Amino acid sequence: MSAKIIDGKQVAADVRAEVAAKVAALKKKGVHACLAVILVGDNPASVSYVTGKQKALAEVGMIDRSVHLPESTREEELLSLIKELNADPSVHGILVQLPLPKHINEDKVIMAIAPEKDVDGFHPVSVGNMMIGRPGFLPCTPHGIIVLLQHEEIETSGKHAVVIGRSNIVGKPVSILLARKDVNCTVTMCHTGTKNMAEITRQADIIVVASGRPHTLTADMVKEGAVVIDVGVNRIPDSSKKSGFRLIGDSDFDDLKEKTSFITPVPGGVGPMTIAMLMQNTLEAAECAASSE
Repeated sequence: MSAKIIDGKQVAADVRAEVAAKVAALKKKGVHACLAVILVGDNPASVSYVTGKQKALAEVGMIDRSVHLPESTREEELLSLIKELNADPSVHGILVQLPLPKHINEDKVIMAIAPEKDVDGFHPVSVGNMMIGRPGFLPCTPHGIIVLLQHEEIETSGKHAVVIGRSNIVGKPVSILLARKDVNCTVTMCHTGTKNMAEITRQADIIVVASGRPHTLTADMVKEGAVVIDVGVNRIPDSSKKSGFRLIGDSDFDDLKEKTSFITPVPGGVGPMTIAMLMQNTLEAAECAASSE
């Protein structure tokens, strides 16, 4: 068996094209969808992520209100900026790029963003809405995973999904989304405290691996024909590359692709979906703001 490699780049491009068409339609009504991305400091990975978001904003025709603050920015200054953006009706979405410098409390910052502008889906109100199935912004990476499964028409109802990782950004929310009635999986969550993980993963029809550690999932840990969604992004040294490193996921892609039915590559799998779903959330925020005027 050789897996179908899920092309996250193409699915994300389709999502962005749909968003762009709706953004153009909103413009005709005088509404200009706008996202404010706040970056504090010069963390290279964060700078790279923000650049990707800015490119996507340009592509879909949204207004980019990015703010780049120095590493030394005080917590009160950041909270004051968020308060201004919350009150600005021309800004529909606010995203603060994480991680923040150590002297700034991330929880305080997330809590400061108005839930109706929380396009990252991290505010406790957004998380609560997701938990009980009320309308609200879904976190981008977990939502992107569900869209990939749906796009590939992978049967999920009644299937056993195993999630490796329990982070607030991926592991926990994707477990909730997989268990919701519209997806309908039976979900097991594994983490660093799990014993005999391979026994559990070998029962899985769908495995989402988001451990943040290379080689977490190996071919001997999956049954023939399982679906593997790899969320990991790990930099490993590679002297043959101009950058001096290459990106790999949390699973052994080369071995797994010979045993699975579907698998996402790294890069080019889940990553592009994260930004595409952010564009979709920002569009929805603009549409909500327009309809409530």
